[in-house]
Formats: sequence, C-alpha cells, structure tokens
Amino acid sequence: MHIQINTDRNIQGHEDVTRFVEGVVTSKLGAVAAHLTRVEVHLGDESAARKTGEDKRCRVEARPENRAPLAVSHHADTIQGAVTGAVDKMRAALDRELGKLRARR
Repeated sequence: MHIQINTDRNIQGHEDVTRFVEGVVTSKLGAVAAHLTRVEVHLGDESAARKTGEDKRCRVEARPENRAPLAVSHHADTIQGAVTGAVDKMRAALDRELGKLRARR
C-alpha cells in the first residue's frame, strides 16, 4: 500500500504532518492493506489563517485492487482531528465494500 499525501499552501509543518498521517493510515488501515494499492490523503485549511471552527479538511481516497476507488472526507478544528475522522470513515467504507466482495464469493 502506497500512501500519498497532498497539502495546500496553508498547512504548516509538512514533515510532522506527513509522519502523523502515515502513522494513522498505517495503524487504522493496516488490516486491509493487502487489498489496497494506494491511499491518497488531501489536507486543506479552508479558511487559511482565520479561526472559523471546523475549517481543516481531510479527504482520503483509497484504491482497492480491481475495484473502483472510494473517497471520504471529514472536517474538524485540527488537522489531527480531520485526519483521524476521515481515516475512520475510510476504514468503515472499506469494511463495507470488502464485506460485500466476500459475501459474493
């Protein structure tokens, strides 16, 4: 499973953010990693420097082998919260999708 991280220009601390994102993705999606070719994480701060509440956005796109890509997003007041929420949603979506695949066999 390859993890690709993209950030907008408003996200600071790129190396720390990259380590955090890779850790969360690996720990939460590790059990289904054998079924994934790539996971793309897109991070953004929708209000730049202004504090407006849940303005941090994380969009996660997973590409299961031989299946259509799945995408989810989550908004939070911190990057950490946005990443954790989005990866949790992705794990639930993958569990549903892979469960359907297993049920057909």
